[in-house]
Amino acid sequence: MNSLAHMLRYGYEKRKGDAVRIGIPREIKPREGRVALVPAATGELIRHGHEVYLQAGAGIASGYSDLDYRTLGVKIVDDAVTLYFESEMILKVAEPVAAEYGLLREDHILFCFLHLAGNPELVTVLRDKGLTAVAFDTVEVGGKLPLLAPMSEIAGRLAVQIGASLLHSPQGGRGVLLGGLPSTPRGNVVVLGAGNVGASAVGLAAGLGANVTVFARRHKTLARMHEIGSSVTALPSYRSLIAGAVYEADLLIGAALRPGARTPQLVSAKLVGQMKPGSVIVDVSVDQGGCVETTHPTDYENPTYVHKDVIHFAVTNMPGAVPRTSSQALSSVLVPHALRLAAKEGLSDPVVRNGVNISKGKVVHPVVAAALG
Repeated sequence: MNSLAHMLRYGYEKRKGDAVRIGIPREIKPREGRVALVPAATGELIRHGHEVYLQAGAGIASGYSDLDYRTLGVKIVDDAVTLYFESEMILKVAEPVAAEYGLLREDHILFCFLHLAGNPELVTVLRDKGLTAVAFDTVEVGGKLPLLAPMSEIAGRLAVQIGASLLHSPQGGRGVLLGGLPSTPRGNVVVLGAGNVGASAVGLAAGLGANVTVFARRHKTLARMHEIGSSVTALPSYRSLIAGAVYEADLLIGAALRPGARTPQLVSAKLVGQMKPGSVIVDVSVDQGGCVETTHPTDYENPTYVHKDVIHFAVTNMPGAVPRTSSQALSSVLVPHALRLAAKEGLSDPVVRNGVNISKGKVVHPVVAAALG
């Protein structure tokens, strides 16, 4: 076995038997209501012989009581300290925040969204801990990102809903109804990227009746976007074309993604300054650095700010606003991968290895390593 494979198996060689103690903490990121697994999903882990611990109240915001979990055999613990102490694998949704850093140990396997290219502070913490960190956002199967996909679809739809609301005059927007009416022009929506986020945003914006312009790199993708509806214009990602569309946009949605890497910056601060006063930017890609120069991460406590008379929304955990839907969608794809990771040779599994970002003090994912320099 080579040295990398040995590092990836660290923590499992000391296991007695095949059972893994899996801990699901309560999320403490501001207004983050998701839970990693809904009750029925935890039942599947238990059925395969694993022990599951849940921090009391972790499922409440998603509509699930502690009793819902307890009846399926989940052990409920009162606080995060106990949960992290009892667990070998930490299964959560959002990346750890500062209040959780001290709870992590060298022998932990951390499995959650990480987006490390946009969070060098967290990289330093996880490396110093010496643990193994597996990211939902880099688990890849057949060129697709199965754990990121459902959250991306939700975020794309939310981007349109939130953007449409921010365009209302009481929110500081320019007072535009995206679908327009007879005798009034339709609103202009520009979407940068046509992956899961972009495609979902395009579909909803077109359904509302907006004029939609979407940019993508591949002709096959452009053809798929063009087929969504007659109000959709699909264009290649040429800088001059993007600039022209952004200048006319009422709502600009950043949906660019390069898995594990920092998001390419497609809109300059100068271009933002030329947008219409009261227009809106929703940069979904902000958790990987953002594709608009003027965006920086926000949270649901203070989700927006105004720069050059343009409203910016850049919440890094957008699906947290609809925790019940998000938790159900995430659980449906997460269980098979959690079982893979919990298997005796889990970290040597080819699918799981795609998701390993950090192991025993080293950044081992090549794209993430390159993004971090």
